[in-house]
Amino acid sequence: MIYSLDKINEMAEGDTDFIESVIAVFLDEVPQDLKNLEAAIDSKDYEKVYKLAHKIKPNVDLLGMEQTRAVALEIETLGKTPGDNGPAIEQKFPALKKDVLQVIAELKNDFNF
Repeated sequence: MIYSLDKINEMAEGDTDFIESVIAVFLDEVPQDLKNLEAAIDSKDYEKVYKLAHKIKPNVDLLGMEQTRAVALEIETLGKTPGDNGPAIEQKFPALKKDVLQVIAELKNDFNF
């Protein structure tokens, strides 16, 4: 398991509906954001890469995915920085994708979504 519900549990203060709604939003939004990010990387639309990585970052942070958050931050920074950062972004993206897809599968299994 590469996610942790510690942050969500702290925010929820025992409200299981809140926890499930946060997870539902993650499962609803993040897969599409990930697809859009991959498409933006493929089309070298670095402004969009920056925006999508920035959007994914708090979602993975909320699930305690510190390494994944760090990779999203690196991609976000590279997308915002002028110059040809495409190769660096392309090198980092597979780790982000792998972790996010793994957590999506784990959450669907763990919470019967």
